[in-house]
Amino acid sequence: MNMIKRIFAGDESLKIRPFHDPDTNLVSGCFIYIKGMVNNIMLNSNIIRPVLNYNSSHEGEQLSPQIIMDHILDVGDVELAEDMDSILGSLIYGYTLLLIDGYKEVLVIGTVGWENRGVNEPNSERNVTGPREGFSESLVINLSLVRRRIKSPDLKLKFMQVGEKTNTKVCICYIEGVASDKILKELMHRIEKIKADDILDSGYILEMVKDSPLSPFETIGNTERPDTVAGKLLEGRIAVMVDGSPFVLTVPFLFVEYFQVSEDYFNNYVFSSINRILRFISAFLAISIPAIYVSLVAYHQEMIPTPLLLSISAARQSVPLPTVVEAFFMLFVFEILREAGTRMPAPIGQAVSIVGALVLGQAAVDARVVSAPMIIVVGFTGITALLSIKLQGASIFVRFILLILASVMGLYGYVFGILGLVIHLMTMKSFGVSYMLTVGSFKEHDIKDTVVRMPWWQIKLRAPVSSVKQHIRKVLK
Repeated sequence: MNMIKRIFAGDESLKIRPFHDPDTNLVSGCFIYIKGMVNNIMLNSNIIRPVLNYNSSHEGEQLSPQIIMDHILDVGDVELAEDMDSILGSLIYGYTLLLIDGYKEVLVIGTVGWENRGVNEPNSERNVTGPREGFSESLVINLSLVRRRIKSPDLKLKFMQVGEKTNTKVCICYIEGVASDKILKELMHRIEKIKADDILDSGYILEMVKDSPLSPFETIGNTERPDTVAGKLLEGRIAVMVDGSPFVLTVPFLFVEYFQVSEDYFNNYVFSSINRILRFISAFLAISIPAIYVSLVAYHQEMIPTPLLLSISAARQSVPLPTVVEAFFMLFVFEILREAGTRMPAPIGQAVSIVGALVLGQAAVDARVVSAPMIIVVGFTGITALLSIKLQGASIFVRFILLILASVMGLYGYVFGILGLVIHLMTMKSFGVSYMLTVGSFKEHDIKDTVVRMPWWQIKLRAPVSSVKQHIRKVLK
């Protein structure tokens, strides 16, 4: 007890509740917990009261940690511990310690009861159809949401702690017999190698264990939806849950997953396939439209139909900026408005978006600062980028690179940029799995859940993620 007092010296949240021997009136033990981290009702009713009542009833047995654990406490989560690091970690996490005078063992009792956000619909991944549940910051709640969907003893959980100062609890989830043992070992090895004082969110782990850390494309997936995680686990992937974060990581992550949303599997497969094709096309247009427009207007006017070329030329009359500078300027302003609308409160953010899109855009055209066609190009670029919101960061980077190449070499620069992008994506891997796996394949089972989503009775094989053991899924039709 004195050691714990010294460690938490000056910390008023640490509470020590001693109890006395009724015969000698000497302190025979104490309860130690941190205020605000425990469930007070459970602590008072199921722990403190039974111990005090037993102590005052003169049962004739000397009070010991083993007797308290076996005969007194009305709590399911209780164990004996002697390791000081483990004891302190449990105390900080919300457990209650019960110390008995004369015994070196400490009873560690599960009384975690801090406030949490609860289960709400995730704002970043809203669906029209399908479940409305989303992960919260509580690891216990997140695990229960996944277990409710996968009621199988094959669902395995491995717990780890990362962060020298934060001691953040991390849970690795996988389905035994479906997930790859090789990927599981590699993932655990990378997490164990993390040497950092603070791990506050799953994003910290994502950045430290990902492949191709200099690439703008992610090689580890993340989601707030329990149904998405359950689907990934059943395909042979591995999930990483971090206590305190509502975002769950999934590995390995393939490029085609940028365009797959959970709603695709709850709607009619024809409608889902159309939407998925639109996402692929929109992602291509989002990185290509400004570069193609600049290259055509600045270098290849002969490729533009004459009426359209005359219309563009008339709109650019008296505009002082070259087309390339105009494109960079408008894209930069668009990104500023997008970021401002994202960071501001919702009502103000909507107002900023309206003012930026309508008032500033129209004023810029009327003042001849930019041309009307450029407003259309930038607006259409922004809209198409919203269809694949998780690809937004990478698309912004690639868009500017292609624009720079197109401004220097025209369409040739744009084509060279696209070829470089394809080569870069083809050389990437996610935990040993090719990043572009199934892309370009003409095998029937490789394309059934990529660009299109075929009906369930035709998807008889799991996604070919490395060495998935059970390739065949049971589908009745």
